[in-house]
Amino acid sequence: MRARITPLGTLLALVAGLLTALVTTTPAQAAPLFKAPFACGQKWTYSHHSAEVRQALDFVRSDGGGTAGAPVLASASGTAYRYSQPSGAGNYIVIEHGGGWKTYYFHLSAYAVAHGAAVSQGQRIGTTGSTGNSSGAHIHYEQLYNGVGQPITINGASLAPYPGSYGSRHLTSDNGCSGGGGKYWVDTFANATGYAQANTGNAQGVLNAGTNYVYCKVWGQEIRDASGNYNHWWLRTDLDTVYAGKNGRNAHVSAYYLSRWGNDEARDNSGAVIPTC
Repeated sequence: MRARITPLGTLLALVAGLLTALVTTTPAQAAPLFKAPFACGQKWTYSHHSAEVRQALDFVRSDGGGTAGAPVLASASGTAYRYSQPSGAGNYIVIEHGGGWKTYYFHLSAYAVAHGAAVSQGQRIGTTGSTGNSSGAHIHYEQLYNGVGQPITINGASLAPYPGSYGSRHLTSDNGCSGGGGKYWVDTFANATGYAQANTGNAQGVLNAGTNYVYCKVWGQEIRDASGNYNHWWLRTDLDTVYAGKNGRNAHVSAYYLSRWGNDEARDNSGAVIPTC
């Protein structure tokens, strides 16, 4: 029996078809479920300008809190690497998430993790600053796939098309949130008066000193003492003692009374930022 010889053209067509099948059936590595690069409950506004590389976004805080000194959080778990570029990105961190995905965080005033450290989503990796080629404190943030900048996606939703200036688009973070059941446990160092709103205009009752639960926080009237301690955040909670004719549910107590945290901080006992209401 004579062997059948397949024509060269037919062989080439078969090889081309096989290669096409391999390319079309190998999908790109799915992106991690990235979260905002700033703390739970904080609201930041963002913008993009033509000089930004790799589809980056710049974030500044828009909920009344300060941008400079704010924690920068890992958008997803991975391995963090520290770098410095005084003429450009300043102090910055790159997190490798696997599968070709990386995130970049520029202009940090300080690092919070070691070079090569494993980090988890929501972990503090640095502090917002204005190092390098920067005109003011902000988070320059990028998401890259195989070295190519991608449109920024948070919680699976793209932030594109980008605004060209701050103030028109805002993002509230759920990165690093905790407190199952909507309650966050905090320690207070003294009995605290609770009010109807985030100010001292309408007292409702008293929250006793000790460990208490709160639901969320609101930016409001500053409370300050003679030693210079202060806080603008107010915690929404239920009071232990209710004044006659008043409502002790969902009252507001100043975060000044938190035992473990400082000026304009509102965190639970585990260190998680209490979300805004």
